[in-house]
This record gives sequence, structure tokens and C-alpha cells, in this order.
Amino acid sequence: MTNPRIPLVTGEFYHVFNRGVAFQPIFLSTRDYKRMLKVIDFYRRSDFPLRYSKFLLLPKKERQLLWEKVEEKQNYLVKIIAFCLMPNHFHFLLKQEREDGIKEFISQIANSYTKYFNTKRKRIGPLFQGRFKAVRVETEAQLLHLSRYIHLNPFSAYLLKDRNQLTEYPYSSFPEYLGKKELGLCDQGVILDRSRNRNDYRKFVLDQADYQRRLEEIKHLFMED
Repeated sequence: MTNPRIPLVTGEFYHVFNRGVAFQPIFLSTRDYKRMLKVIDFYRRSDFPLRYSKFLLLPKKERQLLWEKVEEKQNYLVKIIAFCLMPNHFHFLLKQEREDGIKEFISQIANSYTKYFNTKRKRIGPLFQGRFKAVRVETEAQLLHLSRYIHLNPFSAYLLKDRNQLTEYPYSSFPEYLGKKELGLCDQGVILDRSRNRNDYRKFVLDQADYQRRLEEIKHLFMED
């Protein structure tokens, strides 16, 4: 599912992204977003012996015991540093924790979510546009700026009118970084250890919101030409 010219090396950080087929929406409701968040949480772990759809069919007590058993092992395919779900695409900043971890993680969430989406809407065929893209993060500066780029996406794309609304956007890791929401999906230390505190990181992100939006506008002008 990845470009074979880009090796995915364990211990390295990558910007991973993909969009819907022909730029079509992949999230049409709040329920869709919430389903993807649960799928992400489930498949970042490497020890579940069954698919998420089968896991949901287990009795509640059995689900809880299995979850606790897997959580205790703390074995992960990837560590999620930052993410953002948008109406027709997604972004992740990931650290690969084991060989082929990113490939397996993205494949599992794409397959699981596509089956859910297609079943719910009586649809057939692929939902995502071919292979996911992965770009290696080479420096600490890139790591910080990429986390900001990902967290600014809803504002850059005019999904949100006001940059301050980013702090409440429920489908990205930014509220988690600000301590507003306990999704528990992200390894925040990788980024926050490079900031003085949460407020410092908030300022780091929001101060560049208007600039990033202008860059996105310029990029789309050139793409249309």
C-alpha cells in the first residue's frame, strides 16, 4: 500500500495521509468520525486476536476483559504523535514501533472503516484513493512544524471560520494537546517536551494559522492552473 521507494523504518517518524476516491467525502456524520476514532484506537495495538467488527459482537464484560489484557501488554504497531480527520482525507504523524507497523496500521483502519462505511450506505468498492502517502520526518524542526500543519488543517481548509475553533475541533489531536479532551490516542510528550508548556504549544500553532491558510490558497491556485 506504500510507495516502495520510501522505506518505512522502525523508530522513525512519518507524515502519513490519504483521501477519499476522487476527493469524495469519507466522513458524512458524527457517527462516522467517532467510528474511525475507535478503529484507530483499536488497530494501533498489535495484540488483538480478532477484527474490530467481531470485537463489538462480544458481550460487554468479555470485551472489557480482552481490552484490559491487550492494554496491559502495551504492544503497539505505531505511536500516534498527531492526527486530524477531515471530511475527505486524514493526516497522521506516526512513529513506527515495529517492522511494517505503519503499513499494517493504515491497512487495518482503512479496511475496517471502508467495510463499516459501505455496509451502512449500501455501497461497494474502495473508499480511499489508492496507496497512502508517507513522508519521513528528518529533523526535530520538521517534527514540530508538521504537528502544527496537521492541527491547522480544519482552519486552512475553511472548515472552521475562526482559528480559535481549532481548540475544540473534536476530530484532531489538538484539543488533547491542550488538555481539553482525553482521547488518549497520542504520545504527546514527543511534541510537548519540545515546548515549554501546553499554552506555549497552543501559541506556536495558532500564531501561524492565517499564514498557513494563505499558503494553502496559493497552492490551490497553482493546482488549478
